[in-house]
Parts: sequence; C-alpha cells; structure tokens
Amino acid sequence: MLAVRAARYGGDDPLSNLEVTEVDDPVPGSGEVLIAVGAAALNHHDLWTLRGISSRPLTAPQVLGCDAAGTVLAYGPGDPPEGCPPPGAAVVVHSLITCGRCAACRSGDEPSCPRMGMLSEPPNPGTLAERLVVPVGNILPLPETVDVVTAACLPTAYLTAYRMLFVRAALRPGQRVLVHGATGGVASAAILMGSACGLSVFATSRDPGKRAIAIELGAVAAFPIERGAVKEVLAASGGGVDAVLDTVGEATWDFSLRVVRPGGVVVVSGATSGPNPPAQLNRIFWRQLTIAGSTMGARADLSRVVEMCATGRLHPLVDSVRPLPQAAEAFAALAAGERRGKLLLTPA
Repeated sequence: MLAVRAARYGGDDPLSNLEVTEVDDPVPGSGEVLIAVGAAALNHHDLWTLRGISSRPLTAPQVLGCDAAGTVLAYGPGDPPEGCPPPGAAVVVHSLITCGRCAACRSGDEPSCPRMGMLSEPPNPGTLAERLVVPVGNILPLPETVDVVTAACLPTAYLTAYRMLFVRAALRPGQRVLVHGATGGVASAAILMGSACGLSVFATSRDPGKRAIAIELGAVAAFPIERGAVKEVLAASGGGVDAVLDTVGEATWDFSLRVVRPGGVVVVSGATSGPNPPAQLNRIFWRQLTIAGSTMGARADLSRVVEMCATGRLHPLVDSVRPLPQAAEAFAALAAGERRGKLLLTPA
C-alpha cells in the first residue's frame, strides 16, 4: 500500500525527511480492526515528528498522521466485541492509544492514562496510508450525514478544542471565551464550535487579515496581541472573559492572565512560543484563577463532536483535499501557514 512517512528526523530542512512510498499492508491481530482509509488530515504534530520532536523515542521510518476516517475492512482473529461496526461501515478513528486498564481508562478519561500515546508515535501506526490497523476500541461509527472528509478533520484539532471549551473550561451558552491564534487548527475549531454552541467568542492575532478571518468564522471581535488591547478585551467582554484558550504560551501568557475575569479559567494545550513564561502566581491566587491543562480528548468527547456534525451544528473548515502522492505539497502548505482550515490527503 502507499504511505507517507518520515524516513529520518531533524536537520535544517525537516520537510526533506518526508517520503511517499509503498509499504507492506498491515494485518489486524486479536482485538484489532483493519480500516480502508478514506481521508486523513495533517496536523502540526506531523511537523514536530519530522523535526525529531516527540513524546516518545522516534524510530525511522515512521508512517505519519494521527487523524483518519474510512471503512471497516476486517477484524482480527476472534469475534469482535458486541456492537462493533460491521465490515463496510464508515468509521472515524480516535487518535489516542491507551492501556485500557488503568482507572482513567476504565472511567472514560483516556487522556489521563499514564501510558497514553498517539497514532504515529512509535510503535503506533500513522494514518497517512491507504490502510490502517488500530485497536477495536479506537473506532466510532459515523452517521450517514457525516462524510469521511468531515470526520477526518475531527480527531485532533476539533477534539482538542471541544475538550478545552466544554470539559476543562466547562463553558455553557452565554459565557465568554477568548481564543489565541485566530486561524490555527485548534483556534479555528474553537471559534467555529464555540459560536455554534452559543458562546461569545473573542480571538487574537498579530495579523489583521487573520483577525478578519476569525470574525468570518464566528468571533464577536478580534484583537492584536498588544498590552493596550487588554483594555479593549475587558471592555468588549464586560469586565473579562470566563475562559481563555491558550496554545501559544510565553508570548500570550501575560495577556491571558489579564483578560480573564476573577474566578475564571485559563486552559492550556500548547506552548508554541515557549513553555516557561513568568508564572505571575500573585495574580493567579489573588484573582482566584484556575489554570487547567488539556490534551486531546476522550472517546466520548469525540462522539459528541461527531454528533455536532451530524446535526449540522458544526461544519469543519477544509482548506484542501489532495491525493496521497501530493503529500509534499500539503506539508509545505502546513509548514508555511498557507492554509485556511484543515489539509487532507486521500488515497489515489
């Protein structure tokens, strides 16, 4: 089968580590399912892998990709658990690979599993291929109203945004949230999802064009990342937002702490500009702020995101869909930031 993989890692030109090549077809073992991939989405996680940065030791070569949707082809030896989608059924793949036995897994809180990993992190397979084998528990059936391109957008960016908004920040309709990054994958997902669910969404970006896009996506207003803009956010939000979603880190941390209302929450799921800002503990305890970490989402969270698409409340933003052999062009667009929405690859 055809697959997109990292042949090596690091170097001055990480994109040169990418290769599109034939690899052996995977074979499902006991408790596993073989899927014909219908569409797979790119994420910045794939760029970090090409750079040699991962939460697990990397081995080469490694098939990339952690988002996919497709069709069940077959199950491994033995009878699959009752209720599993039959061969031919359309499914979306949950990207987290967990132990399935710890207290977190048993309670449905898979992101808190101490052995949590992701697809495309060794020894787990990647999704940028024509076929994929995953544990049976990692597939969810797709309603007829959700196509595989839409579904493939969901398992990383949209799932992460959902958990930040509605699990970690526990926001409800009518509340106010500020999203940093405006048009980044998680940020744009949060704007679309938050506005669809009755939140007043504010956004930030250094780029005026991206601020305009944020408003097109549903943000009430968008602001530059400047100290003077703090007062504008406070005025627009009636004294401060209920929550801030921060995937940027050092460059936005002070801004985040200043625009959230007393008793509000700052949810962190990334640190692209650096992981070690001044903590400002005095501001945190005096204003009784909650700092909440967030990573990906649970299987149940993904099910709720799929349902939002099925009912028409959510329409993921798609930039382009390319065939697998054009992976290099898609990765170049991702690295350059030349996109508006998700970049997807499909089998030729």
